[in-house]
Amino acid sequence: MPALILPLIEASAHWPERGALVGLDLGTKTIGVAVSDPDRRLATGVETIQRSAFKADATRLLAIAGKRNAVGFVLGLPINMDASEGPRAQSTRAFAHNFSKLTDLTIALWDERLSTAAVERELIGMDMSRARRAKVIDEHAAIFILQGALDRLANLREMPT
Repeated sequence: MPALILPLIEASAHWPERGALVGLDLGTKTIGVAVSDPDRRLATGVETIQRSAFKADATRLLAIAGKRNAVGFVLGLPINMDASEGPRAQSTRAFAHNFSKLTDLTIALWDERLSTAAVERELIGMDMSRARRAKVIDEHAAIFILQGALDRLANLREMPT
């Protein structure tokens, strides 16, 4: 059975209490990859995958998830500022759909509006060269996406019922 693909809050109900999550920033040429600690407090960059064939990309992502004992994935969903979904969001949904056939780990979709812009500003603020930024921006965007999702989940846990 294919993995579930759900919004973050709904997906979290299908993950065990503990276990790492893998965050992904899907670009047209690269995939930024980040992973959380098992307690889901901190996102850390893993690598930037140069995209090739879907099967090769998916195999690499599943290997990373297996090595980290991940329990789920968080994919950044690039929603437009007016909350509509354009071609990049449709591409992300298509990737999630195809990827879900290769894993049983629940896939969460997380609104990543402005994540790349925020990361770019941060890297410029660190006085990083354009060439260096190009090499790390997708991995840093994956960290930003995953950390945002982790923070949202933490806030949910702290809310009184």
